Amino acid sequence: MSGRVVAVAGASGLVGSALVRALAADERVARVVCLVRRALAPPAELPGHDKLEQRTVAAFDEAALAAAMPKDVDDAYCCLGTTIKVAGSQEAFFKVDHDAVVAFARAARSAGARRFVVVSSQGADRHSLSFYLRVKGDMEAAVTRVGFEAAHLIRPGILDGQRAQTRPGEALGIAVARGVSQLFGGPRFKYAPIRAETVARAMVALAFGEERGAVATESARLQQLGGAAG
Repeated sequence: MSGRVVAVAGASGLVGSALVRALAADERVARVVCLVRRALAPPAELPGHDKLEQRTVAAFDEAALAAAMPKDVDDAYCCLGTTIKVAGSQEAFFKVDHDAVVAFARAARSAGARRFVVVSSQGADRHSLSFYLRVKGDMEAAVTRVGFEAAHLIRPGILDGQRAQTRPGEALGIAVARGVSQLFGGPRFKYAPIRAETVARAMVALAFGEERGAVATESARLQQLGGAAG
């Protein structure tokens, strides 16, 4: 089977699970290798499920990820992320949303990946007053220095979808954002909620696009790309 070999980190999350479905169904993709800490339920019902492979890693550090990385990888997609509340501290949050992401990027590049697509955040900025947004900005800067032909920095608005873990505060935020976005241009409003499936389709579209270098893609364009690919 011809086509690209892709590696995915964060496949169990909201965007990651949608991304795996999109990649598995894409005829341009030959293999989808998910690097996971714990085995995922076998997705036998997915179109293209025979392309999927899981490789368990003991830790998301560069050595473990490099050992598990497919040696013929073309593209790497990173959907790793948590919240400070779930992580338990700013330090623990940094280890996931910065250190693990950068380790995955370096392992993928060392294995030959040419393109890297990572979920960041609307407002990511190394100089932000917000710790969360500073970490996202630092992560973006770090992965763009790894040396990919294309590094796509995905900056969605509030993610909308059914999570495995309920987040009441986030659900309220989505409801409020939906109402506000209708007053400011609907999906074109940069803070409008965006479906995880839309983000996933946009990520695939960007990876198969012609842009090179570091490319930050804001939520409004993700809506366009993901909608067109749906």
